[in-house]
This record gives sequence, structure tokens and C-alpha cells, in this order.
Amino acid sequence: MQPLAKTNLAETAIKAIRAEILAKRWAIGDKLPNEATLSAMLSVSRGTIREAVRVLVSQGLLETRQGSGTYVLSTTDAVLPLTMARRASLRDLFEARCALDVEAARLAALRQAPDTVAGLRGLLAQRGNFEGGDKSAFVKRDLAFHQAIIAASGNRAMIEIYAFFSTSIAETIEATLGEDIPEPDMQAHTDIVDAIATGDPDKADAAVRRFMAPVISALDRMLLS
Repeated sequence: MQPLAKTNLAETAIKAIRAEILAKRWAIGDKLPNEATLSAMLSVSRGTIREAVRVLVSQGLLETRQGSGTYVLSTTDAVLPLTMARRASLRDLFEARCALDVEAARLAALRQAPDTVAGLRGLLAQRGNFEGGDKSAFVKRDLAFHQAIIAASGNRAMIEIYAFFSTSIAETIEATLGEDIPEPDMQAHTDIVDAIATGDPDKADAAVRRFMAPVISALDRMLLS
């Protein structure tokens, strides 16, 4: 095992030890090296190793025996089917969200007004870019921007549907703040507002589809991997 970079040490340690287990570096029933040895191998603290072991125990890969040590319980990743199911669920959510966002943007373009466009630009400026820190606050700002596009459609039923699914939509936003799914950048958001401002529903439609395409493509690749 290689020493780890100094970021997200616990999560990286979990991935490193899990990879060794799944690669069958140790057979079922084998005892893992002690905390001090693993700590030296990965160049992390013993506390980080304890946290990684705790998570891998909860995932059914390891077991700890009081006064004896930590042993391999399984070399099959039980988390993988759950991860795949979550990715499939996320893809369905993004696909449904895309349908709503596309139609809302089309209607918003047809009904656009200068004050509405100015409001969208203001919310986009407040949203900013995610540069780490408080995810929940960023998700709220991003959701507020997208809800404003739905509101700009002027379609009451669509506004209520979006509000009903707001928790699921927030989940799709948060999913793009991790490492696996690309977050649409500020330019992609700006393109939607610019397209709405033209009053051309086809341009608004295309802007939203371009916005969503990299996310859905990434999920498709992960489902096939």
C-alpha cells in the first residue's frame, strides 16, 4: 500500500484498505496488520486507521475480536450492489428533473420579462461556485436558482410538482458535489439564463439539455463500469 495524500484521510484509508481486501491480499480469516503497522504503511495516524476499520466492520468486510485484533470477514464488497442501486436511482432522478427543467425553461423563455431575467441573474450570483465548505448552504442556493426558473414558467402545476420533489432535486444537486458526478459549472447555469432571455424556447431547451448531458452520461458510465 502507498502513503496517502493529506486530504480526506479517513475516506482514502477506507478505500485503500478495502481495495487490498477485495484484491485478496488477505484471505478470509486472516489477521490484518496492527494499527501501528497500517498507520506506517499508509502514513496516517492510528486514529485514522481506527476510523477506517470501524467503517469496514460496519460494511461486513472486517471483524474485530477483543484482545486479539482485526480479521478479514469477507472479500466480497457488499456495498457495491447498494452503490449501483443508488446510481440507478440518481440517474432516474436526473432524467425526471431534466424533463421538468427543460419544459420550465421553454415556458420561461416564452414568458420572459426583463425583471424575471434580472432576478435569475441575481440568484445565480448568490449561488456562486462550490469551493468546499458548507454543502447544505450551497445546495439551498443552487436549488433556489432552479426553483426560480420553474417559477418563471408561470405554470402553477409545474411549480407545485417541483416543490413536492424538492428533497429529491436537492439530492441530485448534492450528488454533483462529490468526486464521481460532474457539477455543472457557472457557465452552464449562465447559458440557461441567457437562452431564456432570448425568448426562444428551443434555445432554452438546448441549454438545459447541455447542462444535464454530462451528468447523465457520467451516471451511465458508472452503471456500466
